[in-house]
Amino acid sequence: MAMISERVRTLGRGASGAQVYLAADDASGELFAVKSARASGAAALRREQAIMRSPRVVSCAGGRAGRDGSYQLLLEFAPGGSLAGEVARTGGLDERAIRAYAADIAAGLAYLHEESVVHGHVKARNVVIGADGRAKLADFGCARSSAGSEKIIDGTPAFMAPEVARGEEQGPGPAADVWALGCMVVEMATGRAPWSGMDGDALAAMHRIGYTTVPEVPQWLSASEMTR
Repeated sequence: MAMISERVRTLGRGASGAQVYLAADDASGELFAVKSARASGAAALRREQAIMRSPRVVSCAGGRAGRDGSYQLLLEFAPGGSLAGEVARTGGLDERAIRAYAADIAAGLAYLHEESVVHGHVKARNVVIGADGRAKLADFGCARSSAGSEKIIDGTPAFMAPEVARGEEQGPGPAADVWALGCMVVEMATGRAPWSGMDGDALAAMHRIGYTTVPEVPQWLSASEMTR
């Protein structure tokens, strides 16, 4: 496994609170995104590592434990940055790009669901663009087994499925991941998350999602084209 001793820059934080930073292999100079968690978050990173085995999810070069119980994942570095960054730069993507990215993300979700795993936090900020220009799912800090009894409601309210917001489901399932992908299509098309003004009262936001109409989809976004 790569030997890394120096950070290049901080990339952000994962849903579980783990720190993510860019680092280079001491010998080859190859860049990695290193995701690091304290002992309290080590088990979550080990779970993430076990499911990173698809071309449509971020690949993992390995993991290593620290003497203090901490844990690190050496992840593929995606030079294209996050899909959220691309949407912010452009103010919204064209239909061709939306269709391509949505297909990539759907393939990643299909893989996870076949493995009985729910991502639980699908949004543009948790999708990265690889060196080949393809989209890959990232940040599995909210991922859960769809077959298990552990049902935790977390993630971003604007992407929450109505049945979860209404309390009919005690946590997101595979269908909620698909709903979130639909919300992300709206985000890619409009340059903003569905349901504006969702940063305030979480309970009010969940009520709005659960009991109001679905977000408006731009008329130019063709359903027939999206399903090709």
